[in-house]
Amino acid sequence: MSETWSGKAGSQTEAVRRLGVKYPIVQGPFGGGLSTTRLAATVSNLGGLGSFGAYALPPDELGRLTKELRSLTSQPFAVNLWVSDHDPGGLSLSPEAFDRAYALFEPFYRELGVDKPERPERFSQRFEDQVDALLEARPPVFSFVFGVPSATILAECRRRGIVTVGAATSIAEAQALDGAGVDLIVATGFEAGGHRPSFLARAEDSLMGTLALTPLVADRVKAPVIAAGGISDARGLRAVMALGAQAGQLGTVFLACEESGATPEHRAALFSDKSQATVLTRAFSGRLARGLRNRWSDEMNARAAELLPFPVQGWFLSKLRPAVVKAGRTDLISLWSGQGAPNLKHHTAPELMESLVRGLTQPGP
Repeated sequence: MSETWSGKAGSQTEAVRRLGVKYPIVQGPFGGGLSTTRLAATVSNLGGLGSFGAYALPPDELGRLTKELRSLTSQPFAVNLWVSDHDPGGLSLSPEAFDRAYALFEPFYRELGVDKPERPERFSQRFEDQVDALLEARPPVFSFVFGVPSATILAECRRRGIVTVGAATSIAEAQALDGAGVDLIVATGFEAGGHRPSFLARAEDSLMGTLALTPLVADRVKAPVIAAGGISDARGLRAVMALGAQAGQLGTVFLACEESGATPEHRAALFSDKSQATVLTRAFSGRLARGLRNRWSDEMNARAAELLPFPVQGWFLSKLRPAVVKAGRTDLISLWSGQGAPNLKHHTAPELMESLVRGLTQPGP
């Protein structure tokens, strides 16, 4: 399914109509404290779809989150969850296995003066509990990655008027989402920052670029397609829409805005020459993700065989994060970034949205 966008009344794509927004602009969701209600609401208030990555939140906080977003915007917004919440071996560890896992991180804990953390019963939130809370909260849009929710969940979303948006990194994943009746599909190219949300094959075997993936998916599914990966300005939006997408999802450009939860050091790195060197690695969370290359990625990649499954790898790193942030360091922390970061220009969400909208409605050469 393919429609064009000219910025004129009556020319909105089906994606724009289904999402209930003014412009074909989706702010990518971030996890790990990088999402903020301020950023999501700002984007929504300016005509795009603001998103909040909530996969790390316990179920009882999802209602509060949705209520807060509703207090900040009367426009549609998305709450994002991860369908697959752990990899094999990543649900829990015995005391002995926990001690062995800690050995990989112990030198960094000592360096930062952080005590060994207590072993948790579970290393991640349970998706089934989160989605129950989300259904109760009824956000306008439920976006998700790493799989397809059950038919029961999707039916309940339809009953409650919640629009569903799933992510695909391959033709097969897009067709699985389409066959399940998901309302919109995000075709996610390997240029994107953050996690590769593959679920039918290894992420390392699902590395198709945005410009190839977008038309391949758009030509094979009924649902409107949102393209993601490497889009940093209106030129990128126009390009993916010419290839069959009906909207574009932008992550890194919004992450770099002061309204996000990124640290000042992270944002500064995105606007520096460091942004030219991104790496796909499992070093940060245990799942393949793209971020800026730093000491952590280099040292962990050298010990790739010792990396722990998701989310255990990320859990140990998260316990170091407060000390790393307090010290203003960028060497031992995840610095998510897509490949389009060297072209970043805007430091605030209103400036970015104005530029994107202007470029869509008044395209230059």
